[in-house]
Amino acid sequence: MTCLFALLTFLSFVYGAAKPNAGLKTWGRFNKLPYPGDKAFLYDTFPEDFIWAVGTAAYQVEGAFEKDGKGLSIWDTFTRGGNRKATGDVGSDSYHNIHADIRAINQLGVSHYRFSLSWSRIFPNGTRGSYNEVGTNYYRTLIKRLKEIRVQPVVTLYHWDLPDQLQQTLGGWSNPELIGIFKDYADFCFQTFGKDVKYWITIDNPFVVARHGYGTGVVAPGIKNDPDLPFTVGHNLLKAHAAAWHLYNRQYRPWQQGKLSMALASHWIKPSRTRLESLWECQCSLDHVLGWFARPLFTDGDYPPCMKARLGSRLPSFTQEEREHVRGTADFFALSHGAALSFQLINDSLKFGQQEDLDLRMLLYWVNAEYDKPPIFVVQSGWYVLGNTKTEDPKHMYYLKRFIAEALKSIVIDGVNVIGYTAWSLIDGFEWHREYGIRRGLYYVDFNTLDMKREPKTSATFYRNVIQRKGFPELPENRPAQGVFPCDFVWGVSANSIQVETTPSQFADPSVYLWNISNNGELMRLEGFSAPPLHRTTHCADYATIQQQVDEIQQVGVTHFHFSLNWSAVVPSGDVAHPNTTLLGYYRCFTRQLLQANVTPVVTLWHHTRLRSSLPAPLDASNRWLNRDTPEAFADYARLCYRELGAYVKMWITLNEPNDEMVSYQEGHQMLRAHALAWHAYDREFRHAQGGQVSLVLHMDWVEPAFSFSREDVEPAKRVLDFRVGWFAEPIFGSGNYPLGMRSWLRQLNSLDLPVFNEEDRQLVKGTYDFFAISHFSTELVTHAKEDPYTYRAMLEVQHMIDTTWIMSPRPVVPWGLRKALNWVREHYCDVPVYVMANGVQEDPARFKDSLRVYYQYNYINEALKAYTLDRVNLKGYFAYALSDHRDPGFGLYGQVHEEVIVKASLSNYRNIIQHNGFPIQGAPPQQCPRVPQPCLGCHVLVKGPVVGFLTLVGSGMLITLGLIIYYTAKRHKDCY
Repeated sequence: MTCLFALLTFLSFVYGAAKPNAGLKTWGRFNKLPYPGDKAFLYDTFPEDFIWAVGTAAYQVEGAFEKDGKGLSIWDTFTRGGNRKATGDVGSDSYHNIHADIRAINQLGVSHYRFSLSWSRIFPNGTRGSYNEVGTNYYRTLIKRLKEIRVQPVVTLYHWDLPDQLQQTLGGWSNPELIGIFKDYADFCFQTFGKDVKYWITIDNPFVVARHGYGTGVVAPGIKNDPDLPFTVGHNLLKAHAAAWHLYNRQYRPWQQGKLSMALASHWIKPSRTRLESLWECQCSLDHVLGWFARPLFTDGDYPPCMKARLGSRLPSFTQEEREHVRGTADFFALSHGAALSFQLINDSLKFGQQEDLDLRMLLYWVNAEYDKPPIFVVQSGWYVLGNTKTEDPKHMYYLKRFIAEALKSIVIDGVNVIGYTAWSLIDGFEWHREYGIRRGLYYVDFNTLDMKREPKTSATFYRNVIQRKGFPELPENRPAQGVFPCDFVWGVSANSIQVETTPSQFADPSVYLWNISNNGELMRLEGFSAPPLHRTTHCADYATIQQQVDEIQQVGVTHFHFSLNWSAVVPSGDVAHPNTTLLGYYRCFTRQLLQANVTPVVTLWHHTRLRSSLPAPLDASNRWLNRDTPEAFADYARLCYRELGAYVKMWITLNEPNDEMVSYQEGHQMLRAHALAWHAYDREFRHAQGGQVSLVLHMDWVEPAFSFSREDVEPAKRVLDFRVGWFAEPIFGSGNYPLGMRSWLRQLNSLDLPVFNEEDRQLVKGTYDFFAISHFSTELVTHAKEDPYTYRAMLEVQHMIDTTWIMSPRPVVPWGLRKALNWVREHYCDVPVYVMANGVQEDPARFKDSLRVYYQYNYINEALKAYTLDRVNLKGYFAYALSDHRDPGFGLYGQVHEEVIVKASLSNYRNIIQHNGFPIQGAPPQQCPRVPQPCLGCHVLVKGPVVGFLTLVGSGMLITLGLIIYYTAKRHKDCY
């Protein structure tokens, strides 16, 4: 990657001001932008004069294909041939529903409405001699009604629906005669509508018209099998556009003051390999789609060299006079982007082995660089949903958000002159080769009603809100908080497990060495000699890994370290009378060493994983958690751990993340009983002497309604949280029973899967906590509208999805989700003390400058600070996950290369936050915190047995005194000698 970075930097320099191919610097420039900061959502607003538009195309929405003298178009004919099942004969019936369309446009609050004229409605056979007054009046009325609501028209002369007569008699766009005919049609339109139209589009998406209308046959007129014909068609389309532009420029611009362009569509492409050749292939891919028409218009009046080199004589050529005639015939760059082309009408042959992407921002930057900074009007942008989707279209809404956000970044960060954005489309209609299989409208059209009833979708509400706010203005909750946590705030780091040695590694070498003290200080092993075995008890210092791990933890600067024991290893037989004393001794040494390093151990008794149960073998073979003896066995195991480690451990976790969706309700019920029994065991038998706390950790990623303004989505979000978190939280922290919403939903489904708490179990479980602990990593969206069967959960009737503007790695990075999760706890369980016991992000372990984790830590901890300072959540501590990649690959603050431990950038960042206890206000006096007393490792002896403790202290004093007497006596004898 280093080589690629250097290569891209070189290319940025070489091509920074070069033309043509100036767009080649795009990939290098974006590769150098700071990650992930540049990917973060930008809260800002668009310029005051920004154009907010929405659009339609005539054949898709007008209908009335034979009404009032309209002639047939090539789409009227095309949809009646082959194996096609649907037509646009009625479409959305906009011809009879001007009032409904105007109402929708007005509700959106747009400043411009883009629509196309049906050529065959104005000239039924394509020429002026067949002029149709009634059809023309339809557009006069539409423009008049737009003026009444102060919306400016953006008029497209040709949006794929050529009069069929011209196709049948002349061969359509393959015949150069169409250039003059189109010019005459444009002349009529300029003359008839021009005084009210300030933006004209001559031809929409000539790439699709040429390649797929006259090459692949996917769209009308459906001609195929002549691989060279598309290039002839494209040649004629360019000439027709230029003829219309010159006509307007000479005769109409002086008094109409309008602007005119050709709408060009494009995909985006990124290199598949880290090579210069891949960048050139990306450039060539764009040239074959966008550059095919953009270069003649905006650069030199000729085709891109890449096309000419690869196509040779197949590509028509321009004379010098034609070049001059075509060059410069666009007053702005009209760019289409989205579902009409991307990932649908671009086949692999035009990708040249590279990877297609949906990056509007990079495309805008490329256009800006390649074509010398033209004003860019995005005249079509959006996505689609399936044809059975009604008024809730979350996927479309979030793609709209993504594309608008990318346009905003393009303006604010990249300095690109984007003058307008057009959401596509206003209403559902006939979607070309996809027919009615997809919907792209902001307004839902019920095709089964006589009046084609229009209803706003959630995407319409979203777009209206964006327009009203002029983008995404920064709100107070979006701004970073300043302040500090309380002095006793717990800063920790978590690991699923620790490295364990079952045999001492120190003092285990029996070899005899000579120390070359007078020369180089090396140790030389003496062959054939060995020291006699040491018959002594094992000491904590004998385990090298303990000190190494403690040193690593101490370097982070935390006050607490959270790790898990292994039940099956501590009690392999399941019988606590026969534990693994060696392992317990190791854990005892480890926790003692942590305390000596001023780090408080937090110990989990059982850590749930999907891969293995971690239960002792007899229980694992006997129905695991479904065995009613398992909770009692767990309580016995807990007592063993309390007894053996309780002198050093004051914070216990019984179960870590038991609320997994793979756990059955019956298993969960027994886990709740096991936790309660273990809690009561500590409370009755150990708490008085040890003074610790016990609870469990629940996994709690946040669940946000896809439409926060829709009650229909708020309820599914609550339902998911009930089933994921409330399932374990409510019996313990709340009523002693499962959440009411969970029980009623399962009852509605006639499900008997959820166990019933008897009174004894309810009293056993309720209140068995000392704090509320969560692990939180990410956020997801839910909606009740089914869209993707792979992420739809039928049992809960919810569709899971993500916001496409979120940073991904591989799960979404959504800092505000932590704040919402903490507030959920406060709202449900009042002032309960809360700990975030695990919070981290997965990143490539090879990235030691782990900028994503640095970003993640800063923003998630900042949201935790907001929850504490602004929302009054009783937040007691935060634990970063995880300590090391060695135990938790991809999540660690430490990396590892072979045997070498690497300190990542995130470790230093986290340590800095800890040292400042948050994010202090600049210039404010430092927080004054009292010194924390050093732990007294022997004090527990005095507490447990004061007499024994007293005798121990007296005996120790006598031994020290005796030692001093012997020492000074020997010293005096030596002096006398």
